[in-house]
Amino acid sequence: MSMSCFTFPTQRECHLKHFILISVSTILLSACGTTNNYLSEKTKTMEYYRIFDIKTTATRQAIAKAASDGIGRNVNNAQEATPIPSSADLPDTAARFKLVNPFEGTRMAALAQSAGSIGFRVATCDGAAWTAKAQRNISGSNNLNLTACIFQYKGGYHLDLYAVFTKREGGLKQISRDMANAVVGTPEQWTEKTFMDIARSIRSTTGSEVSLLEAQPEVSGTPWLDDMAKK
Repeated sequence: MSMSCFTFPTQRECHLKHFILISVSTILLSACGTTNNYLSEKTKTMEYYRIFDIKTTATRQAIAKAASDGIGRNVNNAQEATPIPSSADLPDTAARFKLVNPFEGTRMAALAQSAGSIGFRVATCDGAAWTAKAQRNISGSNNLNLTACIFQYKGGYHLDLYAVFTKREGGLKQISRDMANAVVGTPEQWTEKTFMDIARSIRSTTGSEVSLLEAQPEVSGTPWLDDMAKK
């Protein structure tokens, strides 16, 4: 059939035909754009952090053990330390983890600090009563690193959690990544679960009152209050 408007007996039907052709073309272009976006290879560096306040009379040793048990639910190995406090007097407010660049001021740091990159940054826990560092390789991610710090103060403790990973998306390997993520979970899911398990372990083991102070990305609801058996 000819695509000319002369095949239609009225001008109204001719306009209708043009509308249909334009709509079909738009749908095809949209589908093509979605496919291109899926096949486009991207590398994303993701940073997560959570800061919890812990109101309790439990000892540093009890809090540290509960935190260790929580992180142990998700990693095969972790480097943990329980430093001796530098002072017997507790501060009025808890300290906070810091992100530092150990190569600050060097040519390497300048090259790494390009667009689309956060450069060389590590989390430090100066003055913490307990620290832990863990790493896990998950399909579709590279160098997934987690740092945990417990800071004691007069009102209790702060639990600071930080994670960073590089995530690959798109390309011909995305289908295999999706299949692997369905089995072992995504880097985001592992990070969130590890964070929550540490907070839950402290809460359930010591009977502490745990509340969230800061988070990136934002957290919906209060998952750290969930029963451990339901997670």
